[in-house]
Amino acid sequence: MTELAVITPTYREDAEIFADLHRSVLEFTPPDTVHHVVVPSRDKGMFDGYAGARCRIWTVSELLPARYLHVRAGRLEAFVNARRPWLPARGWIIQQAVKIAAAAQLDAQTVLLADSDVVLVRPVRAQRFAIDGQPLLFREEKGVTADMDRHLIWHQVARKLFGLLPAPPPPLPDYISPFNFWDPAVVRALQERIHHTTGRHWLDAFTTQLHISEFILYGVFVDEVLHATGPRPPADSTVCHNTWDRQPLDHEAAIAFAERLGPDAVAMMISAKSRTPANIRRIAIERCAEIV
Repeated sequence: MTELAVITPTYREDAEIFADLHRSVLEFTPPDTVHHVVVPSRDKGMFDGYAGARCRIWTVSELLPARYLHVRAGRLEAFVNARRPWLPARGWIIQQAVKIAAAAQLDAQTVLLADSDVVLVRPVRAQRFAIDGQPLLFREEKGVTADMDRHLIWHQVARKLFGLLPAPPPPLPDYISPFNFWDPAVVRALQERIHHTTGRHWLDAFTTQLHISEFILYGVFVDEVLHATGPRPPADSTVCHNTWDRQPLDHEAAIAFAERLGPDAVAMMISAKSRTPANIRRIAIERCAEIV
């Protein structure tokens, strides 16, 4: 068993920023850490150059059972479950499902789930994700408020799939992050719980949902199923320094963002939706890496 594995679903539009993430994985994780990169079949050729001892390129189809058939109409992509063709599973739902499918297969102590626009900026070891041997959980207490309609739906869907009572009134915990950490053994238990509750393969139950969040699913499982009768695991929401601003950063803003890097953060994220130029992103990356 290795200490760490990293999973990143990505695609051609994020190829440039993915390169920065991958370089940081090689630099800041132990030498036996493998970066598992999941891409659409049409984009595989763009990422094959990364394949090697520390990088495995998967296509989405490789992580799904053969009954999931890929369909495409223009720019829209989906998968059809041959056992239940309607409704097709949208690309966004499938992207979440393959994180769960990949994590369950890995023989690692901790799996790091990193979006393409994340970059590691400090050394990362498995002990970063535990306190006194007890695994941490990414959790922002009271992060889901009454006005966050989709988050509330995600909580309710998770509880339904686990056979739990409806969620209490908000605020509720938020478990969503562009850089997260899971225990593969917990992921496998999560899959089994969904199968036990629904009587269906976990993937079929997951992909028939119109609205779902893989991170809220994992968090609710840990907090409300595994620790239903005991204290919840310690929370950690400091692991990644983020900016969700959709406006491009300039040089000054990039430096200001980097200077706010917290002492416990090992990664940073400048949202790809900001369309911040690559040279400006790298200014922020380099400055973050300099901060001890």
